[in-house]
Amino acid sequence: MKDKYPLISIIALNYNQKEVTCEFLQSLHSLEYPNFEVIVVDNNSTVNPAKDFKSAFSEVKVILSDKNLGFTGGNNLGIENAKGDYYFIVNNDTEVTPDLLDKLLEPFFADDRIAMVSPKIKFYEQPNIIQYAGFHLINPLTGQNGAVGSKEVDNGQHDTPGFTNYAHGAAMLVSKKAVDKVGVLPDQFFIYYEELDWSSQMTRAGYKIYYQASATIYHKESITMGKESSIKAYYHTRNRILFMRRNYEGWQLATFYAFLVAAIIPKALLKYTLTFRTEHLKSFIRAIGWHLSSKNIHNNIV
Repeated sequence: MKDKYPLISIIALNYNQKEVTCEFLQSLHSLEYPNFEVIVVDNNSTVNPAKDFKSAFSEVKVILSDKNLGFTGGNNLGIENAKGDYYFIVNNDTEVTPDLLDKLLEPFFADDRIAMVSPKIKFYEQPNIIQYAGFHLINPLTGQNGAVGSKEVDNGQHDTPGFTNYAHGAAMLVSKKAVDKVGVLPDQFFIYYEELDWSSQMTRAGYKIYYQASATIYHKESITMGKESSIKAYYHTRNRILFMRRNYEGWQLATFYAFLVAAIIPKALLKYTLTFRTEHLKSFIRAIGWHLSSKNIHNNIV
């Protein structure tokens, strides 16, 4: 079984979302793949959810962290305790489909250069709308990118699998062999942009990132963080700049800095001031300030 069905470690995080995580765990009963373990890392929720998780999926291993480690640290803790040949890092606000793991494994068997595979991601509340069918390359001027197929009705236009620029953090199957060579998730990010940076590290190490169109997962997006939270504004801003500092240099990085000063900062300051979003404004300023005092940004990078 090991060769045909290597052990997959399913790793998910929970932070004060017990009901959502239980729904995710219950969906795992539908998986057809015969050889997997399930690990849930609880990021210091206010109530211990272990009993409820075991009711939803009796064989789940629950790891209780004594502090919130974020997406990066939480998943790294899960990886540290995982036994699998592959790590399926997946959001707790998703629901799987029966053949998901089987389909995600197929590219690894066909090409040993592949390190990460993500499925087609669709919105749970609008199951015919695509969230992700691959990622476009980060724009070196703006430090942003978009997902292929984002918010499109799924009429089969993105049913061709193939290499892509980045895996999606909501659902990515990652080979242990690649992680052993490249390292775990870059912990500086905490949350947001981390999978883009990790994918970039994998690519620099000679690996490939793959979009598997025949695999599907449904995502209940932004349940934990909220669409307009000041925390999200902080990490999106901070990590957008952090990604650029870690992955670009020379004239490309200089061009981004010029765009940051001339466009990104003035636009955000004006937007948050005119809409009276004081907490967002403070978070944005704090994110910029973090970079003025942070010099060691290249730990855990190939």
